[in-house]
Amino acid sequence: MFIHITKEEQTKEILKKAWYQTNNIIFTIILVYPLFSIIDFIYETNIWLQFFIVRIITIIIIYALHTYFNHHKSNYRLFLHITFFMLSITAALQCSLVHIEQLNIYFLLYSVIVLFINLLAFWEAVNSIIQFLLALVLLFLFYKTFSNYELDLFISNGAQFFFITAGLSCLIPGVRHKVIERDIRSQLLIEKSNEQLKDQNRDINEKNKIIDMQYEQLRRLDEQKNSFINIAGHDLKNLIGSIIMSNTLIQEEDYRLSMDQREYVTYIQQSAEKMQYLLNKLMDAKQVESPEINFNLEVFDINAEVMHVFKGLAETAQMKNIHLIDNILKLPLQVKLDKVFVGQVFQNLLSNAIKFSQTNNNIKVVTSLQRQKFVFEIIDEGIAIGQEELDMMFNKLKTLNDASGSRESRLGLGLSIAKLMTKEMGGELSYRSDDNGNYFRVEFYVIN
Repeated sequence: MFIHITKEEQTKEILKKAWYQTNNIIFTIILVYPLFSIIDFIYETNIWLQFFIVRIITIIIIYALHTYFNHHKSNYRLFLHITFFMLSITAALQCSLVHIEQLNIYFLLYSVIVLFINLLAFWEAVNSIIQFLLALVLLFLFYKTFSNYELDLFISNGAQFFFITAGLSCLIPGVRHKVIERDIRSQLLIEKSNEQLKDQNRDINEKNKIIDMQYEQLRRLDEQKNSFINIAGHDLKNLIGSIIMSNTLIQEEDYRLSMDQREYVTYIQQSAEKMQYLLNKLMDAKQVESPEINFNLEVFDINAEVMHVFKGLAETAQMKNIHLIDNILKLPLQVKLDKVFVGQVFQNLLSNAIKFSQTNNNIKVVTSLQRQKFVFEIIDEGIAIGQEELDMMFNKLKTLNDASGSRESRLGLGLSIAKLMTKEMGGELSYRSDDNGNYFRVEFYVIN
């Protein structure tokens, strides 16, 4: 997660911090500075009132300047320089006027003022150095103008302490300025990170709501699906039962039927039994909810099953003038699979090949034994369905509509089921569609 802080954002936060520190300095001076007159009253009784008035005037001017600079969002450094300079004038003047015995106390007060401002001021060290130099100039000027003492006596009674304290305190703002700048940048990074996390959390919550809504819709659809399966399955059971019962009645009087009719009755019986078997699988609640399919495995001749499917679809092919070519191996090949589902795989593949093929086309049905595997192939040399469309039908379990409307609507569900059943029973199903036509291939292991 990359977070970028612009120079404008950082400058804005630094300015807020600077004014916050400046306000602390100014209001502390406004509250405390007049109290220094108590020291004047104790040590300099003759001039304490005059200096009290000077202090009051000073803080009034400072407060007025603070109001002006703050209202106009002016440079806080200039305001601090003016305030610092006004306090220096008062303090330097006092140090030049008081008796030599009290000079240490007033230099100490002056040092406290300078140290206090340097401890709290949010500016570069050069600003404090400028004020320190101005203080030296003021002390020298006022000493020359008002003081009657020798310079070495003036210095030894507190001035040297002031020079050391004020000079060293000039180093403090530079360090504080860098530390606070780094803290402000860290704070901005944290705030922006929190904002991004809040946005991401908001997005996640919205997506969760959408997921919950979609889950609820899917749950309702699943309930509707199960309800439809139950209703349709119940009705289909009745219909299949009626077909089996009617076909049984016909078989009881098979002496009245011709050979072809008896064969058709047999096909009806077998097809109805397969439908009943598949429907029972579908209606088994445990089977429907389970991710795996339980097969009824049995040993049978798979070539005979292919021939049965071939004959069952021969008439359908004739109705479309499609010629089915029988290249089915006559050698019995035994497999251990679910006979009904295997037949359904062949049925789906061949019926879809007939459905998609063009009139007067040839479709070859070939079976063979290759490397201990039974191989079932459908070869259609007509117009290609299209590899992309076959991929959709075999993999997406959805209806594919022909945009041109000139060909039959294509339902890929049967092919998808064929692929699924083949895989579940341990076989392999492959296909292709290119300039040579359409090709389908199924492989199952045979029993030694």
